[in-house]
Amino acid sequence: MIRFLIRRIVSSLVLMLILSLVVYLVFYAAPHDPARLVCGKGCDGARLAAVRHKLGTDLPLWQQYWQFLHGLVAGRRFDAGADTTTCAAPCFGWSFQSDQPVFTLITQRLPVDVSLAAGASVIWLLLGIGTGLLAALRRGRLSERVLTGVTLAGVSMPVFLVGLLLMLLFCAELQWLPFPAYVPITQDPLAWAGNLVLPWFALALTMAAAYARMSRGLLLETLAEDHIRTARAYGLTERRIVIGHALRGALTPVITMLAMDLGGLIGGAQLTESVFGFDGVSRLLVDAVNQVDLPVVVGVTLVAGFFIILANAAADVLYAVADPRVRLQ
Repeated sequence: MIRFLIRRIVSSLVLMLILSLVVYLVFYAAPHDPARLVCGKGCDGARLAAVRHKLGTDLPLWQQYWQFLHGLVAGRRFDAGADTTTCAAPCFGWSFQSDQPVFTLITQRLPVDVSLAAGASVIWLLLGIGTGLLAALRRGRLSERVLTGVTLAGVSMPVFLVGLLLMLLFCAELQWLPFPAYVPITQDPLAWAGNLVLPWFALALTMAAAYARMSRGLLLETLAEDHIRTARAYGLTERRIVIGHALRGALTPVITMLAMDLGGLIGGAQLTESVFGFDGVSRLLVDAVNQVDLPVVVGVTLVAGFFIILANAAADVLYAVADPRVRLQ
């Protein structure tokens, strides 16, 4: 197990390095001038040259990338004589539009996305796996058809529509809940949870439908395998067969799917944030694209990619715990 963990950590670090290189090349080696974007309209030649020197874009590309990596590990100085900007590690760049480190901008908004992903994932796992399990065990019955129809409706409903309907029902009509506004968990845990209930369910109801359909299909496939028939022949109870054997085998692919979804929510929950008025990483990314704030776009892309790699590494470890054969591959 230790060798497996070491291999997985090393491969994750290599993937992160490759990701940083690809993202850097895509955004900085493309045929455009990042310094001109920072300098803005009406920038004369002398000012443009000073900005290029400060950003380091007047250096060869490999030196620019090396400075970028050095900034991630040890910080960086954007030096142009008297005009010097210090960016502490991990330095993902400097937003000259907002005059702040990119890492600071991301960490200020990251708790919103982490809160959304953490709460919603628990709900969609419980709803999705529970519904899929029930539909598989009641195969061919009316309840299975109803559950299949409900999950199909859930898959086809966009999150912004579910969010609007939930707010109209529970905030405007019934007035059971206030209109959501993000409150940090460190400030008031109860208010944090209360304001996130509707966003959690808006995300979870759409995601749970996909998990229900996947769980149902995998469980039906596992229940038809030889070792399940052998377990039945030995006289094991149906509950023990389903929970102890079929469910464990069927849900291992769900772990991988969960890792991909959790990683993708960091920087990818723009619709949910917009509907509920949250100021998260996704909104930061959209604003940066609109303002052509290239360092922020690069920073958010890298952080989102790192979260996906970390989530997949964690999924591989859980996969290996659930199925020891994975460690030998």
